[in-house]
Amino acid sequence: MNRKSDNNPRRRVIRIGNMKKIFKLFVFFVCVAPMVLWAQDDPKLTVSAKKQVMVGERFQVVFEANAEGKHFTAPTFEGFDVLGGPFTSSSSSVQIINGSISRTTKNTYTFALQASREGTFYIGPASLTVKGNKIASQSFSITVVPDDGSHATTSSKGNGNQGQSQSNSDPQVNGKDLFLKVLPSKKTAYVGEQIVLTYKLYTKVPVSSLSVEHVPAYAGFWTKDITDNNGGSLRQSSEYINGVEYTTADIQRIIIVPQRSGNLTLDPMTIECVAQIRTQGSSRQSNDPFDIFFNDPFFNRNVTNVRKELSCNSLNIEVKNLPENGKPASFAGAVGNYNFKSDIDKTHLKTNEAFTLTLTVSGNGNIELLQMPEPTFPPDFEVYDPKVTTSYNHTVNGLSGTKKAEYLVIPRRAGSFDLSPVEFSYFNPSNGTYTALYSDTYAIQVEKGTGSESEEGGIFASNQEGIKYLGSDIRHIATGNPHLKPKHSSFFATPLYFIVLVALLLVFFILLMVLKKRELLRQDNAANRNRKADKVARGRLKQANQYLKVKDQDKFYVELSQALWGYIADKLSIERSKLSIDTVSETMRGKNVPEDLTQQFVDTLNSCEFARFAPGSADEKMEDLYRRGIEVITKAEKIL
Repeated sequence: MNRKSDNNPRRRVIRIGNMKKIFKLFVFFVCVAPMVLWAQDDPKLTVSAKKQVMVGERFQVVFEANAEGKHFTAPTFEGFDVLGGPFTSSSSSVQIINGSISRTTKNTYTFALQASREGTFYIGPASLTVKGNKIASQSFSITVVPDDGSHATTSSKGNGNQGQSQSNSDPQVNGKDLFLKVLPSKKTAYVGEQIVLTYKLYTKVPVSSLSVEHVPAYAGFWTKDITDNNGGSLRQSSEYINGVEYTTADIQRIIIVPQRSGNLTLDPMTIECVAQIRTQGSSRQSNDPFDIFFNDPFFNRNVTNVRKELSCNSLNIEVKNLPENGKPASFAGAVGNYNFKSDIDKTHLKTNEAFTLTLTVSGNGNIELLQMPEPTFPPDFEVYDPKVTTSYNHTVNGLSGTKKAEYLVIPRRAGSFDLSPVEFSYFNPSNGTYTALYSDTYAIQVEKGTGSESEEGGIFASNQEGIKYLGSDIRHIATGNPHLKPKHSSFFATPLYFIVLVALLLVFFILLMVLKKRELLRQDNAANRNRKADKVARGRLKQANQYLKVKDQDKFYVELSQALWGYIADKLSIERSKLSIDTVSETMRGKNVPEDLTQQFVDTLNSCEFARFAPGSADEKMEDLYRRGIEVITKAEKIL
C-alpha cells in the first residue's frame, strides 16, 4: 500500500508541539532525577592520631567530617602543648555508577601537638554543627613514653572508626627528606691552619621561615664568618646522594683556625624551619574527569606546615702541633703559603729628608693574624711607627690577601748606611716544612743637608735604640734663674713637710678605698655587665644607625642583632653560649617582666633574624627594625 504524504499544515504543527513537550520532559528528567538519586552518607566526625608518642615528639591530631559544617569545637588536649591549629582543608568528589550519583565531602581540622611529659592522657570529643545538628567524635587516649633518642617515622592507626593509617592524615618529615650537615674542608690540621666549615641544608620538600637557634661556641678556634648572603637569600643548588636528588642551600660558611693542639670537638648547630607538605585528596580512583583535573598538583593547594628542628652532626678536629725540627728563629706563627718582598722609594737623599721602606706579605693563610717582620735601622735614623694595611678576600678554600707595613724613616746624619735584609718565615702545611724568605739589601747614601743641627753632634732619641750619644762638642752654659738654696738647709720637720705627709696619707687612703671598690666591681662581673648593658647596647645602636644611613644591610643587621642579644644577655646575666629565644622568654618571665614586653622583645629578635630573608622594601624593614630595637631596649631598661 502506498502511503500518502501528510500535507496538512495543522497536523505538522501538532507534531512539532508534541516533540517539544517530550524534549522538555527529557531535560526535566535529566536535571531532577540526579537530585532524587543523590546518595550521601550520614554526617559523622572521626579522629585520627597516634596512640603512642615520645616525650618531646611533635605529631598531629586530625578530625575529619564527611559533611559541610560550622562551629567546630576542639577538645582541650590536656597534657600536650598545642603548636598550631586548627589547620582546615576541604575536598569533595562526585561519582556516577550505573546511573546512581554519589557525592563525597571531606573537611579536616588538623592540630600540631607536642608531648611534654610522660603518662597516659585522655582527650575528649570534638564537635561540629551540621545542618542544625551537632555531631561529635569519639574520645581517645595517647600514651607518652620516655624519649629513647630514636623518633620512629612509621605511622600508627588512628583511634575510633577512622581506620586510616597515620601516614594518610598526619604528614611527617623524616630524616631522609630534610636534614642538616656540616662539611669541613679537612678534619686534621696544624695549629694556625685554616679549616672551612660549610653548614648545608638538604631537602626534598619546600622549606620556609628558616632561623638559626644555636651556634657552636668554637672553643679553641679563631673564627671568621664568610657566608655569602647573596642579597638576603640563600643560594640553592642540586646534589645527588645515593642516587637521590636533593635541593641544597649553604646556611653558613665559617673559617676556623685552631689555636691549640689536641682533639677538639665542635658542638652541632641547630636550626628551625617550616617544611611545607602538600597533602593529596582521597586516593580512591574516580571516573569523573573533573576529579582528575582538580586533583592535579598544580591546582591542589592543600599544604600542611610542619615545624622542624634540625641539628647537624658534631665534629671532631685533630689538631697537631707545629714541628720543632727546622723551625727558624724568625718564625712568628705564620701558617700558609706566602710571598715576601720589600720596596724603597729612594736611596740617595739629604739629612732630615724622609724615605719610605715598604714590606709586603701576600698569599693564602690567616692574613689578619699575620705578624709582620720588623727591620733593623741604624741608630742615626729616626723611625716612625709603621702604617699597616691589610686587604683580603675569602673563597671556599679560606682567606688570602696582602699585608703591608710602611716605615717612614728620616736620616739625621750624613754618611753611607746599609739596611740589612729582613727575614720572614712561615710554615707550609701542604708539605710540612718551614720556609724563610728575605728582603733586599739597600745601600743608603745620605748627604749633608743645609742647616743641619744634628751634624754638629748631640743627643738623638731613636725608637730603635733609645738614647744615643752622637757627638762630643761643647755644650752651652745653662742660663736663667738656677733656684739656689743654702747648703745645709733641710726639708725634714718643716711645716710644709707635715702638710705634705698628711696630704699623702689622705691620698693613700682614698686610693685604697677606690681600688677596693673597683676590685669588688671587677669581681662581680654580672653586676658590671648589668650596669653597662644599656650603654653598650646604645653604642651598637648608634653604629647600626650609621650603617642604616648608608644602606649597608648586612652590617646593619649584625650590629642591631648584637645590640639586642648583648643587652638582654648582660641585663639578665645569661651566658652567651646559652642564648636562645626560649631562654630569654623564660628568664624575663622569671624576672616578673610584663608579658607584653617579653613578647615584644622576642618578636623584635625574631624579626631581626628574618628581615634579611623576608620580601619587601629593605629600607622600610631597616627603619622599622631600628625604631623597634630602640623602643624595646628603652622599655626593658625602665623595668629591669
